Amino acid sequence: MANADKAGIGNEAERSSLGTLGARRLATTTKSHPQMQGITPRWLLRALPWVEVTGGTYRVNRRLSYAVGDGRLSFGNVGAKVHVIPQELCELPLLQGFSDDAVLDALASRFIQREYKPGALIAERGKPAETIFLLAHGKAQKLGAGKYGADTILDVLADGDHFGDQSVIDSNDVWTYSVRAVTPCIVLELPQRVFEELISRSPALHAHVASLKERLKKPQDKLGQAAIAIAAGHKGERALPGTFVDYETAPREYELSVAQTVLRLHTRVSDLFNDPMDQLQEQLRLTVEALRERQEYELINNRDFGLLHNADLKQRLHPRSGRPTPD
Repeated sequence: MANADKAGIGNEAERSSLGTLGARRLATTTKSHPQMQGITPRWLLRALPWVEVTGGTYRVNRRLSYAVGDGRLSFGNVGAKVHVIPQELCELPLLQGFSDDAVLDALASRFIQREYKPGALIAERGKPAETIFLLAHGKAQKLGAGKYGADTILDVLADGDHFGDQSVIDSNDVWTYSVRAVTPCIVLELPQRVFEELISRSPALHAHVASLKERLKKPQDKLGQAAIAIAAGHKGERALPGTFVDYETAPREYELSVAQTVLRLHTRVSDLFNDPMDQLQEQLRLTVEALRERQEYELINNRDFGLLHNADLKQRLHPRSGRPTPD
């Protein structure tokens, strides 16, 4: 104690004015509100419109569409040999809703694996379209005729994409575009004659394809929706067509999701430590911020209704390397 006192006396003897450490004991501090990392601008919540819902379910009603889905396939491999998972063939528009596992197994086993180098043509515009192509790995460009004779890029295909499945419906069909490999591509191919052979052997597959052909014959617009017959013109007395707008009979429904929690605050905290800041108000403010962040996270990432899992597959970008950029 004697040494400490002497050291303190020595320090005070050297000081010529009051230090800040001592002065702070008589000062009033100005404090910030409690801060929290992870608060983002939440642009999505600001951009999306709010819809008043009277019940706990939101139904999306649409016009009836004859166009079948356009899903993405999954593949497996044993070493360098790649095979399509049989049940994944139902992602093809031609086979959507078909449930005969034996036929799907037979179809999957008939695909032939081929590999294409960068720059090679997988399909050529103007040639007979007699093959179903499944892109198991790699990237390819779908090319159309440009305005001045040069090729123009219509689409970029990547792992899981497919084309040519409509060729088995029309035997006189030809390719209206070319497909060129951008990177080394592994492609599974099924000739039309093999598919027709399986159709002749399987009554279930024959009935499924016949039903699809009938659906495609029905009047529809360019988006595949049931057509609305309308006459336009001002000359003469035209016979006006009778029409109606047909609706989807099984629309998709979303059950509303809730982000919730229980905030606990002891009364002695709010009674004794409520000045200069309201403890309950600050607790509520930060909890609400966390709830709003979770709300936007669910809108983006939830597997049932999140944008990443429900966006149309055609809106996915496939850059040559790395992640998509604004360019």
